[in-house]
Amino acid sequence: MTDEDRVLAAAAAVLDDRDVVVDRDILGSYRHDRSTGSPAGEPFAVVFPRTTDQVAAIMTAAHRHRVPVVPRGAGSGLSGGSNAIDGSLVLCLERMREVIGVDVVNGYVETQPGIMNTELRDHVAGHGLWYAPDPASKDFCSIGGNVNTNAGGLCCVKYGTTRESVLGLEVVLADGRVTNLGRRTVKGVAGYDLAGMMVGSEGTLGIVTMARLRLRPLPPPPVTAVAVFADTADAGRAAADVMAEVTPSVLELMDNATIRIVENWRPMGLDTSAGCVLMAQFDNGPGAAEVDADRFVAIAERAGASEIHRSETPEEAEMLLGARRMAILAIEEAGDWLLDDIAVPRSRLAEALRRIEDISAKREVSICTFGHAGDGNLHPTIITERGDIDARGRAMEAFDDILEVALDLGGTITGEHGIGNLKQRMLARELDEVAHDLHARMKAAWDPDNILNPGKSLPRW
Repeated sequence: MTDEDRVLAAAAAVLDDRDVVVDRDILGSYRHDRSTGSPAGEPFAVVFPRTTDQVAAIMTAAHRHRVPVVPRGAGSGLSGGSNAIDGSLVLCLERMREVIGVDVVNGYVETQPGIMNTELRDHVAGHGLWYAPDPASKDFCSIGGNVNTNAGGLCCVKYGTTRESVLGLEVVLADGRVTNLGRRTVKGVAGYDLAGMMVGSEGTLGIVTMARLRLRPLPPPPVTAVAVFADTADAGRAAADVMAEVTPSVLELMDNATIRIVENWRPMGLDTSAGCVLMAQFDNGPGAAEVDADRFVAIAERAGASEIHRSETPEEAEMLLGARRMAILAIEEAGDWLLDDIAVPRSRLAEALRRIEDISAKREVSICTFGHAGDGNLHPTIITERGDIDARGRAMEAFDDILEVALDLGGTITGEHGIGNLKQRMLARELDEVAHDLHARMKAAWDPDNILNPGKSLPRW
């Protein structure tokens, strides 16, 4: 019996038959996430635990026999973080979907990791509460994946990324031990912030089996304003000026290429002649939201906006942002695509947008740039004709060029999608030598045998 067989037998001993899959045709669906350009290997099985005890039993066996395990949620990631490696066991948490409880008085929810972001938001809304992080993929991304990538979203400019909403985590370690990290209180500094270390670790340090997440009161209906610019750099400068004067709950950007692709995919009357649009929302209540929206309008006009629209109803406000949320879905239909994820200081946003346009011309590829202008997080997405191998090579060159721009402008190579196995070489450029060493030591402390998602997240140097 091989080590893989022994681990599979241990999994079968604690799982229902339907929760252990070895069929090659089915395994193919669990080899890779939504990213393109990221390598994926061949797993020998995928298992679907439903409880923390089952996860612990599987990890105990995997640790004993030194079998690599790739944790996986909904598979909506965009950096190859949950891609299988050859000879691995994929441990998929999509069937751990229970909401354990909502504590209204203390303002948190405890949930298993497999529930979708939107489902959790809808659940807590029934208690009059709100979970703030809202990735554009919120309808099909899981809470566990959000924790593992420190997902952001449209509202993070005001409410922060997933990390700011995590109070505590239940985690199964590489050797099968279970630990509870974090706290139930809003404040707490007892010991190192191990829960914070888990957030964004992409399944390389442990497996999250329960998340205790901070909730907020439901915000009032937002006021939305959209400013149209002839030039993307003008929109970038306006975004920096807005953030210096007001605090929107959302500040998003779409360039002309993105506008045209979204409108072509799902017509909704977008102005396809616009060079760039800047979308802002303000949710600080009646009166105050209108005042801040007026300030946004004044700033946009000062920066050269050619048109400005204000929402009249909550439905209209959601429709205006809906176009932004559709960007990736529309791009997927347009051709072969490669999505980047950089963040730059807001003061360098205009320069980043201009240089991305230069890269598009230099590499002779189409680049749709959209993203979270309020925190300098852009998603330049390179589109080429399906099956064009030469164009695919130019797209990869453009992808690296964009990462170089981020580093050159004092930014980072990933704002919210993570490193996975797509950006490890460039991560080694972003981190200094001491940081390299610290990363290696932390991985060794949590997972000394390197069985948890090996080959992911860490710099390749």
